[in-house]
Parts: sequence; structure tokens; C-alpha cells
Amino acid sequence: MPDATAGPDSTAPPDVDASSPIAGLTVLILGLGVAGRSALDACRALGARAITVDPGAADADHADIDAVPLSAVDVCMSSPGFAPHTREVRAVQDAGVEIWSEMEFAWRVRREGIPWVLVTGTNGKTTTTQMVGAIAAAGGIDVAVCGNMGVPVIAAAQEERGLVAVEIASLQLHFTSTLSPHAAVCLNADEDHLDWHGSVEEYRADKARVYRNVQVACVYGAHDPLVESMVADAEVVEGARAIGITRGSPAVSQLGVVDGVLVDRAFHAGRHTEAIELGHVEDLAHLVAGDVPPYLVFNALAAAALARAVGVSPEAVARGLRVFSLDAHRTAHVATVDGVHYVDDSKATNAHAALAAFGGRAPGSVVWIAGGQAKGQEFDGLVAALRDRLRAVVLIGTDPEPLASALAGHAADIPVTRIAPGDTVMQQAVREARALAQQGDTVLLSPACASFDQFRSYADRGEAFAEAVKASA
Repeated sequence: MPDATAGPDSTAPPDVDASSPIAGLTVLILGLGVAGRSALDACRALGARAITVDPGAADADHADIDAVPLSAVDVCMSSPGFAPHTREVRAVQDAGVEIWSEMEFAWRVRREGIPWVLVTGTNGKTTTTQMVGAIAAAGGIDVAVCGNMGVPVIAAAQEERGLVAVEIASLQLHFTSTLSPHAAVCLNADEDHLDWHGSVEEYRADKARVYRNVQVACVYGAHDPLVESMVADAEVVEGARAIGITRGSPAVSQLGVVDGVLVDRAFHAGRHTEAIELGHVEDLAHLVAGDVPPYLVFNALAAAALARAVGVSPEAVARGLRVFSLDAHRTAHVATVDGVHYVDDSKATNAHAALAAFGGRAPGSVVWIAGGQAKGQEFDGLVAALRDRLRAVVLIGTDPEPLASALAGHAADIPVTRIAPGDTVMQQAVREARALAQQGDTVLLSPACASFDQFRSYADRGEAFAEAVKASA
């Protein structure tokens, strides 16, 4: 067993940055996933001693927290895989050791003087963060788009960039305290990750942390009183402003839409009397088949607000949106077979995301493939909201009961087919959906659940759907 205070992988090279705020510290890293390995790399480069704990990683210093002399630890970086109620986290807290999230760690080791913008929410985080990146790049800014996609935030924080745009989840906000972004947005705060947070109240409280210490702009949906209350209660840097997003005509200090034009009444001197043009809803038309859905307009306005908060020009907003492309597995059109459209929305891992995917679809036109790991969610509200757009439902997942019960209670007249778990679950689901669909319908994979019961990831699930559709063509 490696030495408890510095495993062989943790030994720092002689040319480390001794001026780093973590130089000389002993850092306990819980978890050797992407976040943990990124933190380990930073410790090596910045002169910190690292101890790693991960029961599932063969190269971790320890498999069990009990093997670590916590009295020798200065700070702990806890990966999102360790919920606050886990034995490892409780042991660290009982020992009086300060815990940092991945985001807190990144902020502590960041290059000074580079603005950050944060994007959180139950849904839309990736799309909005990537939109910020496209808009900033169109404005000539060297932007790092990071977080739960692409470059890990700890690595991005140490790069010489003009802007850091971070997708941040509630799990990564829980142990975050000193991060001070230029601007931040919480897109929405529906129920999610309740098994990690323990309650809806704790989940929303962690989401609200995104607005803590904001320097310039707290961006929020003007239609969402819950998120607006988060902004009202936030402790921010003096002078920070609340910036509302609406899909209608904006008031002062808002961005919105007037006759199909995206407009800004928040970030220009004449905002009290006029709005300035940022682009058009049609700038997003290349992203979808048919009308641009409301959620995509909202995401674009939120991204524009974050970019405007760091000085990006109005012209760059339109240029960025025109070249932006959606992430894979988010309402992606796979194929049209015999007049039936097949759409991959595998990234919809909760009820709120699935509901967004139904936006603009005609009554009785959707054969819905749904199910997976429910993560403690209830689906009554989702089914009640979308039942009129359903023609039929195909349920997958090792535990279909949460969705099946909601369908029985709120859409008893809608045909439901269950697919037994197995290696060919997606092929069977697509075959059943095709038999149920009529010309002009959409077969929509939007599971409202996590994928890990039968797939490696939501991407693996989406790829299995696409392969099954193409095989059936």
C-alpha cells in the first residue's frame, strides 16, 4: 500500500508552481473519475500532495476512507459521485476537513483576471453553455467551454483564455463557496438528482448557489418565480444586476423577442427607451426541423445575456447563433422512414427535459419511447402535461413502474407497450414504435430517465436508437 500522505502517482515534479494557493497542501481526492483525475493532475503541477480514494479505481491510493489519516489532510476535493450523505464525505466532515467541489477547486487554482460565466438548470445547460461559446468566439474571444462536456473545468481554469464558460450541475454547486463569476444563469429548477440531494428543497438550495458572489449579471427566466426568488435572495457583489429573460416583449433590464427579433433592453445605455437587435429567431432555424421551439429561443437569449455581460457585441450574438450546432442526442432528427420522423432526445434524463422535447408537436402525433432509471422522480405532472400529444407509449427500463403508474393515472386511454430488459431492448422498442406510428407522426426517444440501468450512458442509448432506426429503414 502506498504511503498514506503521498501516493506514488501524487509525487510532484521539481518544476512545480510554488506560488499556487494549493502548493504545500495535502489534498484528499474522493473519486478518480474525470474530476478527480483532473484535480490530481493539478496537484502534481501546483506543488500539492494528493491522496486518492476510490473503491472502484485500481490505481487509487486507497479503496477505503478508513485507511486515510485525515488529521494529515488540509482540504478534500469531493467528486460528484460522492453525495453529501455518503460515508466518505461524512468521515471527512467529522474530521473537520474543508470540502471543495470540483468547481471550487478549479476556482482556487484558476488564472487570475479571466472572467467566468456559469450555466446551471435542470435542463438546457449544455446547449446554453455551448451557445455562449459560439457567441463569444464570434466576438473574437478565446473562450474555454467546459464543465460536464469537453475540457474539465479544473484544466480549463489554468489556461490563458479570454473567457471561461462553465456548465455546472447542482452536484458541483453543493461544496462551492468562493467562486465569483461575472455572470450566471439558472435556466430552471425542476426536480432532479433527489437521490443525491435528499430532498427537493436541498436540490433547489444548491441550484441557487450559482448566483452567489456574482459580479455583473444574475440572469433568470422572467416567467419563473422560483428562480427569480433565488436571484432576490442571493448574496452578490455590490453593483450586480438582475437580468430577466422573456420570450415576449422585454421590459427594462430584460432580453426578449419582438416580432421574431431577439432584442436587448439590459446592456446598452438607451435601455430605458429602446431595445437593440441581437438577431432573429430564424437564426436558430437550422437547428431543428419545423418551427423553432420556445426552449431553444429561451436558451439563446440566456446565452446572449451572459455574453453581453462580458462585453460581447450585439452583432456577435447573431453571428454566433447562426453557426451554432446542437449537441448530439438533443432532439436530433435521425431519419424519416415511410413518412414517420425519428427523433433522438436521449439526453432528456428527467421529466422537465422530456416535456421540452414535446414542444410544438401536434396532438396525437407522438409515439414516445421512455423509461430507465427514475432517480426518485414522479411523472404525474409530465404525463398530464403531454398526454394530448401522445398516440402511444413504448416503455423501456428495468423498472418501468414509475412511468407506467403515471400513464395509468393520467393517460389511461393511450396504448402502452412494455419492452422486457435485454440486449435487444432498443431494437424491439423501435420495432414496436414503428408498428404504432402513422404517417406524419414522430417516434420520440425522450426517456425522462437516466440510462445506466441498461446502457453505458445517454449517448450509448441514443446511438442504439439511431442504429435500430437505420436498420429498420
